[in-house]
Amino acid sequence: MDSKFNSPEEELAYVKEAYEQERKRAASLAGRLADAKNEVDSLQFQLDRIKNNPMWKASKPLRVCMHWCLRNGRRLKNLGGPKGIARKLRQKKREREARALHGTASFPTPEQAKKERETRFERMVKISILVPLYNTPMQFLEEMIGSVIAQTYENWELCLADGSDDAHSEVGEKCKEYAAKDKRIVYHKLEKNEGIAGNTNHCYELATGEYIGLFDHDDVLHPSVLYEYVKVINEKNADYIYCDETTFQGNSIDNMITLHFKPDYSIDNLRANNYICHFSVFSRELLEGTELFRSGFDGSQDHDMILRLTSNAKNIVHVPRIMYYWRSHKASVASDINAKPYAIAAAKGAVADHLTRCGFKNFEIRSTKAFETIFEIKYEILSEDKISILIPNKDHVSDLKRCIDSIKSRSTYANYEIIVIENNSTDDLTFQYYETLKGDASVKVVTYEGPFNYSKINNFGAEYATGKYLLLLNNDTEVITKNWMEAMLMYAQREDVGAVGAKLLYEDKTIQHAGIVLGLGAHRTAGHIHYKVNYENLGYMGKLCYAQNVSAVTGACLMVKKSLFDEIGGLDESFEIALNDVDFCLRLREKNYWNVFTPFAELYHYESASRGIDIEDKAKAERYNKECEHFKEKWKDVLAAGDPFYNPNFSLDHSDYSLKTEL
Repeated sequence: MDSKFNSPEEELAYVKEAYEQERKRAASLAGRLADAKNEVDSLQFQLDRIKNNPMWKASKPLRVCMHWCLRNGRRLKNLGGPKGIARKLRQKKREREARALHGTASFPTPEQAKKERETRFERMVKISILVPLYNTPMQFLEEMIGSVIAQTYENWELCLADGSDDAHSEVGEKCKEYAAKDKRIVYHKLEKNEGIAGNTNHCYELATGEYIGLFDHDDVLHPSVLYEYVKVINEKNADYIYCDETTFQGNSIDNMITLHFKPDYSIDNLRANNYICHFSVFSRELLEGTELFRSGFDGSQDHDMILRLTSNAKNIVHVPRIMYYWRSHKASVASDINAKPYAIAAAKGAVADHLTRCGFKNFEIRSTKAFETIFEIKYEILSEDKISILIPNKDHVSDLKRCIDSIKSRSTYANYEIIVIENNSTDDLTFQYYETLKGDASVKVVTYEGPFNYSKINNFGAEYATGKYLLLLNNDTEVITKNWMEAMLMYAQREDVGAVGAKLLYEDKTIQHAGIVLGLGAHRTAGHIHYKVNYENLGYMGKLCYAQNVSAVTGACLMVKKSLFDEIGGLDESFEIALNDVDFCLRLREKNYWNVFTPFAELYHYESASRGIDIEDKAKAERYNKECEHFKEKWKDVLAAGDPFYNPNFSLDHSDYSLKTEL
C-alpha cells in the first residue's frame, strides 16, 4: 500500500504531532479530573464539619419534622389542592378495581377452560417445568403443584429435584404421592442440597420436553399460562417467552402487593434490571453449548441465565398478562432483597459477565436508590469525539444565554461546538448577544431564513456541524448534571443505539420528559410518561432510576450520531412543529436501532418559553391537530400494534402508569 507520506521524516513528524496532541488531551483530562476530585474533597470536608457539629446533631428531630412537612407540602401542591386530592382518591379507587381484574377473576371460566383443554395446536410441544425443592412448607408445595395440575394445556411434565434435609422428609413423601397419581410428575431426591443452581440443574436432567419452564417451589401459576405460551410458540415461533407477574402474600393470590406489567424485550432494561424474571419458558435448543444455571451466580442465577439465553434467542415474546404469582414471605427475595444479600453481588456479576461477552470493557455497575439490584451502568467513553450542539433560536436572549452559560460552566465534556440557528429574531438585544459570541471559537451563529419549521431549522443547522454526534437542544433548557454529555454519549456511541434522550425537569422539579410513549394522551399520537411526577419519585418499578429503551425521546435534548441523522434524511420537514422528534425516533426504530432514555443526564426545561404552547390559540391548535392526523396516518400500523415498551394493561389516558379498568 502506498504511503501518504513523502519521506520517513515527514511520517515521524506526523506521529510526533499526533502524540503531542494526545499528550495535551490526556493532560487536560487529568487536570479536569484533579479539579473535580479537589472539589469533592473540599465539599466532603465541609460536610463532615457540619455533621460533627453538636448543634447539627441536636437539631436532627427538628430537621426530620421540617423535611416531612416540606415533602408532604410538595405532594399536596403536586396533587393540585382539594380537587387534586379528590382526583387522586378517585384514581386509587380505579386502581383497586383494576387490580382485582388480574387475580382469580382472570382465571378461565369452566367453559373457557374446557375450550383451552380441547384446543389442538399444530405444535403440541411438551413443556418441562423445573422446580428445585428445599425444605418447602407443605402448604406452598401443594399450592405450587396444584397450579401445575390445573393447567388447561396438558402436555407438560413437572420435574422436582429435592434437596431438603432429613428434618423435612414430608416434602419427598408428598411429592411421591403426587407422582404416583400423575405420571407427568417426576420426582428425584438429591443426595445433598446443592443450592438453587445445582438443584435446578438436576431438575433439568429429568426433563424430556422441547421447552423448559422455570418455576419456584413457593409460587403459583395462572391456569392458562401454558396454553398462552404454546399459542405464541405456534403463532410467532417464539423460542423465549415471559409474562407479567405479581407478588402476593397470605393464603390468596388476590392479596396482591406489587403488580409488575413489563415491556416487550428491551436489552437496556434487562441489563439494568432483571425485569423479565418470571415465568420464563424457552426452547431447549437455546441451551445447546451452555449451562442452565451457573453456581457462581447463585441468588441471581435467573438474571445470568436470561441474559445468556435471550442473547441467542430469535423470537422473544412477552405475553402481557399477569400469569405468575410470586409469593412474598419472610425468607423470599420477593419480600426483601436483604433476605439474600449475596443476590446483590451475584446480580452485578451476572451483568458484568454479559457485558464482557458483548465486548464492553472498563464499565461500572452501581446499585441505584430504587433497589440494590437495579443498576446504573456506566459505559466507557471509547473516543472523545466532537459533539455538535444545535440550538434553534428566535429572540428570548435571556433563555439562550442561560442555556449556553450552563453548557460552558457545568459541562465536564470538553470536545463540543455550539451552533445557534438564528430564525427571525427582531430584538436588538439578541443580535448584541450574538456579537459577544463571535470571540468564542466553540460557538457559531448561522442564520436560517424562512418561517419557523423546527425540522427544517435543525436540518439546516446540521449542515454546519463538524462533530461526529449531533445534540438537538432547545434554547429554553439549562444543564443540571455536569457529566450530562458523557451520560448520553456512552449510549449514542454504541452501534446498536439510535437516539438518546435525557431527563428534563420543570423549574418546580417535576418531570417534563422521561421518555415518550406511543398512543398516550388525548390525541392518541404520543405523550411523555411520568409527566409532572415529583423529582424524588422513583417511578413505576424504579423506572426513573435506570437507563431504558423507549420508542422515542424528545427533541428538546436528543443525541444521535450524525451519520445516522444523515442516513435517514434528518427530521421530516412535513412535521413543522410537533411530533418531528417522535417520527425521527420511529424511523430509527424501523432500522432496528434501540432508542434510549437515561435519567443520569438531567436538565431543566422551561418548556415552550421561546415559541409558546401549540394549542394556545385557534390557528396553532389547528396546526397541531393537522400534524397529529398526519402522524397517525403515517404510523397507523405502528400505533395499532401499540408501544412495545409500554404494557397494554396501562391506560393511555394517564401518564402515571395507571391501569386500565377494563381488559
